[in-house]
Amino acid sequence: MNRIITQILIVLISLILISESRVINLRRHRRTLENYRQSGEYIISKFANRLGADASTGVVPLTNYEDTQYYGPITLGTPAQNFLVVFDTGSSNLWVPSTKCDNNAACKNHNKYDSTKSSTYISNGTQFEIKYGTGAVSGFISQDNLNIGGLLVIGQQFGEAVKEPGLVFVEAKFDGILGMGFETISVDHVTPVWYNILNQGLVNQGVFAFWLDQDPDKADGGEIYLGSVNNRRYTGSISYVPLTSETYWEFKMDDVKKGSTSLDWCGRSGCITILDTGTSLIAGPAAQFDDLNKQLGCIIINHEGIFPRCPDNSKLPNITIVLNAQNFVLTPNDYVLRITQDGQTSCISGFQGIDFPIFSTPLYILGDVFIGAWYSIFDFDHSRIGLAKSVQ
Repeated sequence: MNRIITQILIVLISLILISESRVINLRRHRRTLENYRQSGEYIISKFANRLGADASTGVVPLTNYEDTQYYGPITLGTPAQNFLVVFDTGSSNLWVPSTKCDNNAACKNHNKYDSTKSSTYISNGTQFEIKYGTGAVSGFISQDNLNIGGLLVIGQQFGEAVKEPGLVFVEAKFDGILGMGFETISVDHVTPVWYNILNQGLVNQGVFAFWLDQDPDKADGGEIYLGSVNNRRYTGSISYVPLTSETYWEFKMDDVKKGSTSLDWCGRSGCITILDTGTSLIAGPAAQFDDLNKQLGCIIINHEGIFPRCPDNSKLPNITIVLNAQNFVLTPNDYVLRITQDGQTSCISGFQGIDFPIFSTPLYILGDVFIGAWYSIFDFDHSRIGLAKSVQ
Protein backbone atom coordinates (compact mmCIF):
# COMPACT_ATOMS: atom_id res chain seq x y z
CA MET A 1 0.00 0.00 0.00
CA ASN A 2 2.79 2.43 0.90
CA ARG A 3 4.53 1.56 -2.38
CA ILE A 4 1.37 2.39 -4.37
CA ILE A 5 0.98 5.73 -2.53
CA THR A 6 4.63 6.53 -3.21
CA GLN A 7 4.21 5.76 -6.93
CA ILE A 8 1.10 7.96 -7.11
CA LEU A 9 2.99 10.81 -5.43
CA ILE A 10 5.88 10.45 -7.90
CA VAL A 11 3.45 10.62 -10.83
CA LEU A 12 1.69 13.69 -9.37
CA ILE A 13 4.99 15.47 -8.72
CA SER A 14 6.11 14.67 -12.26
CA LEU A 15 2.90 16.13 -13.70
CA ILE A 16 3.33 19.29 -11.61
CA LEU A 17 6.91 19.71 -12.79
CA ILE A 18 5.89 19.22 -16.43
CA SER A 19 3.23 21.94 -16.20
CA GLU A 20 5.35 24.47 -14.32
CA SER A 21 6.59 27.58 -16.03
CA ARG A 22 9.98 27.45 -17.70
CA VAL A 23 12.56 30.15 -18.29
CA ILE A 24 14.88 30.74 -21.23
CA ASN A 25 17.75 33.10 -20.38
CA LEU A 26 19.15 35.43 -23.02
CA ARG A 27 22.77 36.49 -23.51
CA ARG A 28 24.34 39.82 -24.39
CA HIS A 29 27.28 41.23 -26.38
CA ARG A 30 28.34 44.76 -27.27
CA ARG A 31 26.56 46.71 -30.02
CA THR A 32 28.00 48.34 -33.15
CA LEU A 33 26.62 50.80 -35.70
CA GLU A 34 26.94 48.18 -38.42
CA ASN A 35 24.60 45.84 -36.53
CA TYR A 36 21.89 48.50 -36.56
CA ARG A 37 22.34 49.17 -40.27
CA GLN A 38 21.98 45.47 -41.06
CA SER A 39 19.00 45.10 -38.72
CA GLY A 40 17.14 47.84 -40.61
CA GLU A 41 17.59 45.96 -43.87
CA TYR A 42 16.38 42.80 -42.18
CA ILE A 43 13.23 44.47 -40.82
CA ILE A 44 12.23 45.85 -44.21
CA SER A 45 12.60 42.52 -45.95
CA LYS A 46 11.04 40.53 -43.14
CA PHE A 47 7.72 42.37 -43.06
CA ALA A 48 7.53 43.61 -46.64
CA ASN A 49 7.61 40.07 -47.98
CA ARG A 50 5.16 38.49 -45.55
CA LEU A 51 2.72 41.00 -44.06
CA GLY A 52 -0.68 40.46 -45.61
CA ALA A 53 0.48 37.24 -47.27
CA ASP A 54 -1.16 33.83 -46.91
CA ALA A 55 0.85 32.68 -45.28
CA SER A 56 3.73 24.77 -17.10
CA THR A 57 6.28 27.53 -17.77
CA GLY A 58 9.51 27.13 -19.62
CA VAL A 59 12.19 29.69 -18.92
CA VAL A 60 14.65 30.46 -21.69
CA PRO A 61 17.79 32.52 -21.00
CA LEU A 62 18.46 35.08 -23.71
CA THR A 63 21.70 36.51 -25.04
CA ASN A 64 21.77 40.13 -26.22
CA TYR A 65 24.19 40.71 -29.09
CA GLU A 66 24.90 44.44 -29.22
CA ASP A 67 21.23 45.21 -28.54
CA THR A 68 20.33 44.02 -32.04
CA GLN A 69 20.04 40.28 -31.51
CA TYR A 70 18.48 38.61 -28.47
CA TYR A 71 18.83 34.86 -28.67
CA GLY A 72 18.83 31.74 -26.52
CA PRO A 73 19.37 27.97 -26.55
CA ILE A 74 17.27 25.11 -27.86
CA THR A 75 18.10 21.52 -28.77
CA LEU A 76 16.83 19.30 -31.56
CA GLY A 77 17.05 15.52 -31.87
CA THR A 78 18.10 12.53 -29.78
CA PRO A 79 20.79 12.87 -28.54
CA ALA A 80 20.40 16.62 -28.31
CA GLN A 81 21.99 18.89 -30.93
CA ASN A 82 22.51 22.44 -29.64
CA PHE A 83 21.43 25.66 -31.36
CA LEU A 84 21.09 29.34 -30.56
CA VAL A 85 17.98 30.95 -32.02
CA VAL A 86 16.26 34.32 -32.09
CA PHE A 87 12.83 34.05 -30.44
CA ASP A 88 10.90 36.16 -32.91
CA THR A 89 7.27 37.21 -32.37
CA GLY A 90 7.30 38.65 -35.90
CA SER A 91 7.44 35.25 -37.61
CA SER A 92 6.08 31.75 -37.02
CA ASN A 93 8.54 29.16 -38.36
CA LEU A 94 11.52 27.43 -36.77
CA TRP A 95 14.56 26.92 -38.96
CA VAL A 96 18.21 26.05 -38.36
CA PRO A 97 21.14 25.37 -40.74
CA SER A 98 21.45 21.86 -42.15
CA THR A 99 24.52 19.70 -42.66
CA LYS A 100 23.18 19.41 -46.22
CA CYS A 101 23.64 23.15 -46.81
CA ASP A 102 25.49 24.38 -49.87
CA ASN A 103 28.91 25.99 -49.53
CA ASN A 104 27.72 29.35 -48.13
CA ALA A 105 29.49 31.35 -45.42
CA ALA A 106 26.43 31.66 -43.17
CA CYS A 107 26.13 27.90 -42.96
CA LYS A 108 29.84 27.37 -42.33
CA ASN A 109 29.86 29.75 -39.35
CA HIS A 110 27.02 28.12 -37.39
CA ASN A 111 25.82 24.93 -35.77
CA LYS A 112 24.13 22.57 -38.22
CA TYR A 113 21.42 19.94 -37.74
CA ASP A 114 22.44 16.39 -38.73
CA SER A 115 19.43 14.12 -39.18
CA THR A 116 21.65 11.01 -39.42
CA LYS A 117 22.68 11.49 -35.79
CA SER A 118 19.15 11.60 -34.33
CA SER A 119 17.12 8.51 -33.47
CA THR A 120 13.89 10.55 -33.31
CA TYR A 121 14.23 12.20 -36.76
CA ILE A 122 11.31 11.78 -39.18
CA SER A 123 11.74 12.72 -42.82
CA ASN A 124 9.29 15.14 -44.48
CA GLY A 125 11.09 16.77 -47.39
CA THR A 126 8.60 19.55 -48.22
CA GLN A 127 10.50 22.49 -49.69
CA PHE A 128 10.36 25.81 -47.79
CA GLU A 129 11.47 29.33 -48.62
CA ILE A 130 11.35 32.49 -46.50
CA LYS A 131 12.11 35.62 -48.53
CA TYR A 132 14.35 38.41 -47.29
CA GLY A 133 15.61 41.52 -49.04
CA THR A 134 19.00 39.95 -49.80
CA GLY A 135 17.62 36.62 -51.01
CA ALA A 136 15.78 33.73 -49.40
CA VAL A 137 16.43 31.26 -46.63
CA SER A 138 15.46 28.00 -48.25
CA GLY A 139 15.66 24.28 -47.65
CA PHE A 140 13.29 21.51 -46.64
CA ILE A 141 11.04 20.52 -43.74
CA SER A 142 12.07 17.84 -41.23
CA GLN A 143 10.60 16.60 -37.96
CA ASP A 144 12.26 15.86 -34.65
CA ASN A 145 11.94 16.39 -30.90
CA LEU A 146 12.64 19.90 -29.62
CA ASN A 147 13.72 20.99 -26.13
CA ILE A 148 12.97 24.63 -25.31
CA GLY A 149 13.50 25.89 -21.77
CA GLY A 150 13.20 22.35 -20.40
CA LEU A 151 9.94 21.64 -22.26
CA LEU A 152 10.15 18.60 -24.55
CA VAL A 153 8.08 19.11 -27.71
CA ILE A 154 7.51 15.82 -29.52
CA GLY A 155 7.55 15.77 -33.32
CA GLN A 156 8.21 19.44 -34.09
CA GLN A 157 8.44 20.26 -37.78
CA PHE A 158 11.15 22.75 -38.68
CA GLY A 159 13.16 23.97 -41.63
CA GLU A 160 16.59 22.61 -42.45
CA ALA A 161 18.14 25.60 -44.19
CA VAL A 162 20.51 24.85 -47.06
CA LYS A 163 20.77 28.46 -48.34
CA GLU A 164 21.05 31.65 -46.24
CA PRO A 165 21.40 35.03 -47.94
CA GLY A 166 23.35 38.16 -47.15
CA LEU A 167 25.69 39.38 -44.43
CA VAL A 168 22.91 39.46 -41.81
CA PHE A 169 23.10 35.68 -41.41
CA VAL A 170 26.84 35.39 -42.03
CA GLU A 171 27.67 37.67 -39.10
CA ALA A 172 24.76 36.66 -36.86
CA LYS A 173 25.61 35.21 -33.46
CA PHE A 174 22.50 33.02 -33.66
CA ASP A 175 22.12 29.86 -35.75
CA GLY A 176 18.44 30.13 -36.68
CA ILE A 177 15.08 31.66 -35.88
CA LEU A 178 12.20 30.35 -33.75
CA GLY A 179 9.00 32.18 -34.68
CA MET A 180 6.41 32.89 -31.99
CA GLY A 181 3.77 34.52 -34.19
CA PHE A 182 0.46 32.99 -35.22
CA GLU A 183 -0.11 29.92 -37.39
CA THR A 184 -1.81 32.06 -40.04
CA ILE A 185 1.57 33.41 -41.21
CA SER A 186 3.50 30.13 -40.95
CA VAL A 187 5.28 29.23 -44.20
CA ASP A 188 4.01 25.90 -45.58
CA HIS A 189 1.39 25.98 -42.77
CA VAL A 190 3.84 24.25 -40.42
CA THR A 191 2.45 24.12 -36.86
CA PRO A 192 4.48 26.66 -34.84
CA VAL A 193 6.42 25.64 -31.74
CA TRP A 194 4.14 27.59 -29.40
CA TYR A 195 1.04 25.79 -30.74
CA ASN A 196 2.66 22.40 -30.12
CA ILE A 197 3.63 23.45 -26.59
CA LEU A 198 -0.05 24.20 -25.94
CA ASN A 199 -1.41 21.16 -27.79
CA GLN A 200 0.88 18.80 -25.87
CA GLY A 201 -0.14 20.30 -22.51
CA LEU A 202 3.37 21.40 -21.58
CA VAL A 203 2.23 24.63 -19.88
CA ASN A 204 -0.82 25.58 -17.81
CA GLN A 205 -1.45 28.98 -19.40
CA GLY A 206 -1.33 30.13 -23.00
CA VAL A 207 0.99 33.02 -22.22
CA PHE A 208 4.66 33.84 -22.60
CA ALA A 209 6.58 36.93 -21.51
CA PHE A 210 9.82 38.72 -22.43
CA TRP A 211 12.12 40.64 -20.11
CA LEU A 212 15.09 42.32 -21.82
CA ASP A 213 18.01 43.71 -19.82
CA GLN A 214 18.87 47.27 -20.88
CA ASP A 215 22.42 47.22 -19.47
CA PRO A 216 24.71 46.55 -22.47
CA ASP A 217 27.63 45.64 -20.22
CA LYS A 218 25.91 42.67 -18.57
CA ALA A 219 26.52 39.18 -19.88
CA ASP A 220 22.91 38.12 -19.45
CA GLY A 221 20.50 39.67 -21.92
CA GLY A 222 17.13 38.78 -20.41
CA GLU A 223 14.69 35.90 -20.25
CA ILE A 224 11.53 34.40 -21.70
CA TYR A 225 8.93 32.85 -19.43
CA LEU A 226 6.81 30.18 -21.13
CA GLY A 227 3.43 29.48 -19.52
CA SER A 228 3.39 32.31 -16.98
CA VAL A 229 4.96 35.67 -16.10
CA ASN A 230 7.82 36.52 -13.76
CA ASN A 231 6.43 38.96 -11.19
CA ARG A 232 9.94 39.97 -10.14
CA ARG A 233 10.67 41.46 -13.56
CA TYR A 234 8.10 44.25 -13.49
CA THR A 235 6.59 46.80 -11.14
CA GLY A 236 3.06 48.18 -10.89
CA SER A 237 0.01 46.77 -12.63
CA ILE A 238 -0.23 45.11 -16.03
CA SER A 239 -2.07 47.07 -18.74
CA TYR A 240 -3.67 45.08 -21.54
CA VAL A 241 -4.15 45.94 -25.20
CA PRO A 242 -6.46 43.81 -27.40
CA LEU A 243 -5.14 42.39 -30.66
CA THR A 244 -6.68 43.51 -33.94
CA SER A 245 -5.27 40.62 -35.97
CA GLU A 246 -3.99 37.13 -35.17
CA THR A 247 -1.13 37.12 -37.66
CA TYR A 248 1.62 39.09 -36.00
CA TRP A 249 1.04 40.41 -32.47
CA GLU A 250 -0.83 43.35 -33.95
CA PHE A 251 -2.92 46.08 -32.30
CA LYS A 252 -3.81 49.73 -32.68
CA MET A 253 -1.69 52.58 -31.39
CA ASP A 254 -3.70 55.67 -30.39
CA ASP A 255 -0.97 58.30 -30.48
CA VAL A 256 2.70 59.19 -30.10
CA LYS A 257 3.68 62.21 -28.00
CA LYS A 258 6.93 64.15 -27.70
CA GLY A 259 6.84 65.54 -24.21
CA SER A 260 3.16 66.40 -23.75
CA THR A 261 2.58 67.27 -27.43
CA SER A 262 0.83 64.86 -29.78
CA LEU A 263 2.66 64.19 -33.03
CA ASP A 264 -0.71 63.59 -34.75
CA TRP A 265 0.45 60.46 -36.51
CA CYS A 266 -2.51 58.16 -35.91
CA GLY A 267 -5.75 60.12 -36.30
CA ARG A 268 -9.06 58.73 -35.12
CA SER A 269 -8.60 55.27 -36.60
CA GLY A 270 -5.25 54.62 -34.87
CA CYS A 271 -1.99 53.23 -36.26
CA ILE A 272 -1.41 49.58 -37.14
CA THR A 273 1.33 48.46 -34.75
CA ILE A 274 3.23 45.23 -34.08
CA LEU A 275 5.08 44.18 -30.92
CA ASP A 276 8.11 42.37 -32.31
CA THR A 277 10.95 40.82 -30.32
CA GLY A 278 12.83 40.25 -33.59
CA THR A 279 13.17 43.98 -34.32
CA SER A 280 15.88 45.96 -32.53
CA LEU A 281 14.52 49.51 -32.64
CA ILE A 282 11.16 51.27 -32.82
CA ALA A 283 10.35 51.59 -36.50
CA GLY A 284 7.80 53.49 -38.54
CA PRO A 285 7.22 55.67 -41.61
CA ALA A 286 10.46 57.29 -42.70
CA ALA A 287 9.13 60.84 -43.08
CA GLN A 288 7.66 60.84 -39.56
CA PHE A 289 10.61 59.21 -37.84
CA ASP A 290 13.17 61.29 -39.71
CA ASP A 291 11.37 64.41 -38.52
CA LEU A 292 11.22 63.14 -34.93
CA ASN A 293 14.92 62.31 -34.96
CA LYS A 294 15.75 65.78 -36.29
CA GLN A 295 13.74 67.30 -33.44
CA LEU A 296 15.80 65.21 -31.03
CA GLY A 297 18.99 66.67 -32.50
CA CYS A 298 20.05 63.84 -34.80
CA ILE A 299 21.45 63.95 -38.28
CA ILE A 300 19.72 61.50 -40.64
CA ILE A 301 21.71 58.96 -42.63
CA ASN A 302 19.65 56.34 -44.50
CA HIS A 303 16.73 57.03 -42.13
CA GLU A 304 18.90 56.35 -39.06
CA GLY A 305 19.06 59.03 -36.39
CA ILE A 306 22.67 59.64 -35.36
CA PHE A 307 23.57 62.22 -32.71
CA PRO A 308 26.56 64.41 -33.74
CA ARG A 309 27.72 63.96 -30.16
CA CYS A 310 26.19 62.02 -27.30
CA PRO A 311 23.46 64.24 -25.81
CA ASP A 312 22.70 65.31 -22.26
CA ASN A 313 19.69 63.06 -21.70
CA SER A 314 18.24 65.44 -19.10
CA LYS A 315 17.62 67.95 -21.90
CA LEU A 316 15.71 65.56 -24.15
CA PRO A 317 11.95 64.91 -23.96
CA ASN A 318 10.14 61.74 -23.03
CA ILE A 319 8.42 59.96 -25.90
CA THR A 320 5.04 58.46 -25.01
CA ILE A 321 3.36 55.61 -26.87
CA VAL A 322 -0.41 55.65 -26.25
CA LEU A 323 -2.09 52.25 -26.44
CA ASN A 324 -5.69 51.53 -25.46
CA ALA A 325 -5.87 55.05 -23.90
CA GLN A 326 -2.88 54.24 -21.65
CA ASN A 327 0.51 55.98 -21.68
CA PHE A 328 3.74 54.02 -22.06
CA VAL A 329 6.62 56.41 -21.52
CA LEU A 330 10.09 56.06 -22.98
CA THR A 331 12.71 58.25 -21.33
CA PRO A 332 15.88 59.40 -23.12
CA ASN A 333 17.72 56.71 -21.17
CA ASP A 334 15.49 54.19 -22.97
CA TYR A 335 15.79 55.51 -26.52
CA VAL A 336 19.30 57.03 -26.70
CA LEU A 337 21.60 54.09 -27.46
CA ARG A 338 25.29 54.42 -26.66
CA ILE A 339 27.70 52.43 -28.80
CA THR A 340 31.36 51.99 -27.85
CA GLN A 341 33.57 50.67 -30.62
CA ASP A 342 37.37 50.81 -30.89
CA GLY A 343 37.45 53.01 -27.80
CA GLN A 344 35.07 55.60 -29.29
CA THR A 345 31.52 56.16 -27.98
CA SER A 346 28.77 57.36 -30.27
CA CYS A 347 25.01 57.64 -29.79
CA ILE A 348 22.08 56.78 -32.04
CA SER A 349 18.34 57.15 -31.69
CA GLY A 350 16.15 54.16 -30.91
CA PHE A 351 13.70 55.37 -33.57
CA GLN A 352 14.26 54.30 -37.17
CA GLY A 353 12.44 55.32 -40.33
CA ILE A 354 11.30 52.39 -42.47
CA ASP A 355 8.74 52.37 -45.28
CA PHE A 356 6.91 49.28 -46.48
CA PRO A 357 5.97 50.15 -50.05
CA ILE A 358 3.41 47.36 -50.53
CA PHE A 359 1.13 48.87 -47.87
CA SER A 360 -1.10 51.90 -48.29
CA THR A 361 -1.52 52.09 -44.50
CA PRO A 362 1.58 52.99 -42.45
CA LEU A 363 3.03 50.27 -40.23
CA TYR A 364 4.72 50.80 -36.85
CA ILE A 365 6.89 48.26 -35.02
CA LEU A 366 7.64 48.36 -31.31
CA GLY A 367 10.90 46.44 -31.06
CA ASP A 368 13.44 45.74 -28.35
CA VAL A 369 13.95 49.41 -27.39
CA PHE A 370 10.32 49.44 -26.26
CA ILE A 371 10.32 45.91 -24.82
CA GLY A 372 13.40 46.71 -22.73
CA ALA A 373 11.45 49.49 -20.99
CA TRP A 374 8.14 47.59 -20.77
CA TYR A 375 7.87 43.97 -19.63
CA SER A 376 5.92 42.38 -22.48
CA ILE A 377 3.34 39.62 -22.05
CA PHE A 378 1.99 37.77 -25.08
CA ASP A 379 -1.41 36.44 -23.97
CA PHE A 380 -2.46 33.85 -26.53
CA ASP A 381 -5.47 32.69 -24.49
CA HIS A 382 -7.12 36.14 -24.46
CA SER A 383 -5.82 37.59 -27.79
CA ARG A 384 -4.04 40.51 -26.16
CA ILE A 385 -0.68 41.85 -25.06
CA GLY A 386 0.11 42.94 -21.52
CA LEU A 387 2.62 45.62 -20.58
CA ALA A 388 4.12 46.60 -17.22
CA LYS A 389 7.09 48.76 -16.28
CA SER A 390 10.22 46.67 -16.48
CA VAL A 391 12.48 46.31 -13.44
CA GLN A 392 16.08 46.79 -14.52
